Amino acid sequence: MLSEIDCLALLEKCRGDEIWSIEFCQSVGVPNEWVAELADRYESGFDQDRNTIYVDGEMTNQYEGVRDLDIAYKIAQLLNVDTSRIEGIILDRCRQVRAIKDAIDED
Repeated sequence: MLSEIDCLALLEKCRGDEIWSIEFCQSVGVPNEWVAELADRYESGFDQDRNTIYVDGEMTNQYEGVRDLDIAYKIAQLLNVDTSRIEGIILDRCRQVRAIKDAIDED
């Protein structure tokens, strides 16, 4: 499993609005168990730009990977951070990751 230092380094890479490829997850040290649990195929929602998936600057219809938001929550869980208040009141994905980082900094 990840050390606290590894968790913090991985969390630093999380923004909240990205889907990481399986290969990227492996290259930055996301545990294989997390990848297996969290990986999914996501579809673009072309209704708003924030719901559209881009790969190398180009729109794509589908993308398989792991949301960095989900990785941030796994890290918080591993570090025993209570995220119930974050999930319940903050809707923006980037702000959720920022709140997770802030909660870990407070500990």
